[in-house]
Amino acid sequence: MAVIKQITDVIESVQGIRLLDVDPGESTNRTVVTFIGEPEPVKEAAFRAVQKAADVIDMSKHKGEHSRFGATDVCPFVPVSGATMEDCAEIARQVGQRIGEELGIPVYLYEHAASKPERQNLAKVRAGEYEGLPKKLADPEWKPDFGPAKFNPGAGATAVGAREFLIAYNINLNTTDRRYANEIAYEIRERGRWARTGNIEPFYYKGDVVYFEEDKYPDGNSDFVAGSFEELADFYKETYGADLYQRYRSIGLDPDNLVGRPVYKDGMFTHLKGIGWVVDDYQCAQISLNMTNYKITSPADVLEAARELAVARGIVVTGSEVVGVVPFEAIQQAGLFYLRRMQKSTGIPARDIVTTAVQAMGLTDVAEFDIDKKVIGLPVADGPLVKMTVSDFVDEVSRDTPAPGGGSIAALAGALGSALASMVVNLSIGKGEFDSKYEELCALAEKAQTIKDELVRAIDADTEAFNEVIAGMRMAKDTAEQVELRSKVIRAGYKTAAEVPLTTAKLCRAVLDLCQDAANVGNQAVMSDAGVGALMALAGVQGAIHNVRINLPHTRDDTFITEMEAQLGALISESREICDSIQQQVESSF
Repeated sequence: MAVIKQITDVIESVQGIRLLDVDPGESTNRTVVTFIGEPEPVKEAAFRAVQKAADVIDMSKHKGEHSRFGATDVCPFVPVSGATMEDCAEIARQVGQRIGEELGIPVYLYEHAASKPERQNLAKVRAGEYEGLPKKLADPEWKPDFGPAKFNPGAGATAVGAREFLIAYNINLNTTDRRYANEIAYEIRERGRWARTGNIEPFYYKGDVVYFEEDKYPDGNSDFVAGSFEELADFYKETYGADLYQRYRSIGLDPDNLVGRPVYKDGMFTHLKGIGWVVDDYQCAQISLNMTNYKITSPADVLEAARELAVARGIVVTGSEVVGVVPFEAIQQAGLFYLRRMQKSTGIPARDIVTTAVQAMGLTDVAEFDIDKKVIGLPVADGPLVKMTVSDFVDEVSRDTPAPGGGSIAALAGALGSALASMVVNLSIGKGEFDSKYEELCALAEKAQTIKDELVRAIDADTEAFNEVIAGMRMAKDTAEQVELRSKVIRAGYKTAAEVPLTTAKLCRAVLDLCQDAANVGNQAVMSDAGVGALMALAGVQGAIHNVRINLPHTRDDTFITEMEAQLGALISESREICDSIQQQVESSF
């Protein structure tokens, strides 16, 4: 951990970088570090990390379960927001060149940054691993993209690339027999497994090296058959003679091409790489997976397939593990999948959806899963007002300051109305009389959650909008030019201060439709809640409109004022009509 901290310290020393996650694996002897930032600081932090890793890690003494060929094995750049894949590819090329030239480390570009099509696949770039680097570097076909074509015994080589978000995902089995993990990995991964017929004894391989169980695959002492496919061909020709044809068929090699590559049977999922291993710390075998496009191949689908394949082999999946961080959308997919399977509402808070996924996937089986640290992009209300307790917020409103004021309160009222609409629907889902409307009710609850979250964000947005006016008022007014500039800024601030509550009013108007739909569900036990939700939403509409109108004259823009007033009239009349209808419906249900 002291070595790892030296590396993460230099990453965090770069201004503008946020270290998101450090995931050390003792058995695999491989640590995944995730950090985020703007392009320039990210480039600098990545270089410093590679430089420090080369200083503190000696690859000549390194052993671990995971494939690797360098102290910094891979350095991928991933677009998060405001960046394209080509942006990341260019960053990879710049950082790769600097690593090669300044540190003397052989660098191979891969995936979207690859210089050649055959170098796109990381597995091919890393084939042979650290131990095979001297031979690889001597091959002109494998000349590094940057740096010397010379073996660096301490640092090895580094693959630098650009790719989509990769989820490192491991599935845990109730066994320490690696064969089961391999068997399932071969079935589900995109590459599949060697197509085998006849004698199908288990075998093991790493890159181009194959280990056969019958030949005592490496355990530190026993002899074993190991070599490239070409070397394997020579071995079987000498050992088995006339039986060579059948032997090749049994291990999946093309019998008509003695030095041919294996024939593969496709796996169940695309965009999925996998292998089996045993993690001593966890006392279990794991199916170790890399998911390169979770939008096509989702973690939940893969996990359920693994569960079925495990049961067929008489073993059990006990849980799973995310190494590093995972995008919210991916974990949300899983949570929604399991909620639907249970016929539970999918229209619940985002954190509850993630919690469902964590429980259903057993993500705390072998390691901690801290939602706030592990999930990137988890929707959270992070404004200073919404983080307050209820009593603190009420106290803040009561003070002698203009913000937070009526606009923030209107947004809060609308958010509560939408929350009540969601509650009415969620208390109906799961009751027998509403089973036929499951999909419809889920869609309604999901919409209510979305609008609720938007209105919660508007609580702080309204205050921030008026802060523009306050900032303008504090500007200097000593000269005519300063007075003119100050006036212009204030008028613009009042426009923003009018536009923000208008958005709030429109959202609250949409909440009234949700409350009407919730009342129409007909669950008598919570009909009053639909009525209260409608009253809150109407208060939100009226309150927000008050805040629009009080700011309009200060904009001194007649065209702007006319356009805004035209929208306000329709909003308030429609809202009152819908709310009155809901109240009559609620009253008649008592």
